[in-house]
Amino acid sequence: MAKQVTHSIEYGGITLPALVHSEASVRYAQQSFQVRDGDVFNLTYPKSGTTWMQEILTLIHSNGDPTLSRLVPSWERVPWIEQNTAAEYLENRPCPRLITSHLPPTVFPESFFSSQAKAIYTIRNPKDVCVSLYYYAKMASFLDYKEDFGEFIEMFCAGKILFGSWFDHVKAWLAYRDRANFLLLTYDELIKDLRGSVLRICQFLGKDLDASAVDSVVENASFETMKGNKMVNYSLVPEDIMNQNVSPFFRKGRTNRGISGDWRNHFTPEQNATFHDLYHQKMKDVGIKFPWDEPQSEIHQKL
Repeated sequence: MAKQVTHSIEYGGITLPALVHSEASVRYAQQSFQVRDGDVFNLTYPKSGTTWMQEILTLIHSNGDPTLSRLVPSWERVPWIEQNTAAEYLENRPCPRLITSHLPPTVFPESFFSSQAKAIYTIRNPKDVCVSLYYYAKMASFLDYKEDFGEFIEMFCAGKILFGSWFDHVKAWLAYRDRANFLLLTYDELIKDLRGSVLRICQFLGKDLDASAVDSVVENASFETMKGNKMVNYSLVPEDIMNQNVSPFFRKGRTNRGISGDWRNHFTPEQNATFHDLYHQKMKDVGIKFPWDEPQSEIHQKL
């Protein structure tokens, strides 16, 4: 499949699509943006629950009222600090400002690290991230796409992809996981127990919502509700930029939640074993066990 890929930019060793980024915008994020103690950051590697967390944070800060979520696009409510529109959306916004970022710590706003601002970092099984990015690149005109999934896996493993290496990104942010202003979540936790995850986020943010408000957050942050909300499902984006006829933005899901483990429908046993060898090598010293971790011996026994 051939398509015209929009020019990309390089900054701090990572690649970003030039459609919504510039060297000036990333430099502004890193060096000029002044983080406030009341700011809340939604941190992810791409395709790791970013949009989901944007919706959850909006609903929590609206005390469960879905009005804002239905009237304003998610990228305006919880904008990316590295994108060209960041200053427009954030400079004059009162606290608490809800802010999204895919940036690694090396190019993240410098003022964050001496602030009391809170950050939520959501991690997803890298094999599911790889599959999700594959389909995203297929429908997004501004991303490089390899029709052969095996080639795409190689790009992903080499970090020659949007926002660089998953391994580098995750390990860099995990270094901050013991800080009081840092909350680590996994995509699997959100799927398994969305209500419990919402309560955990509320506690972290110091938000005391009553049961009905929590119910509303959970209902309006469900996969089915988000999929039908044009302020969340990216149907407002022109087709020549994101063609959802090729692949929908919300690609998988059940009635009330998304799914994990779709990689099993795409990775061959050999690709899975090779990926796990690399994963074990890269992640052996992180000191944390994730829901998707499997011993290498079990992976190779399945071949």
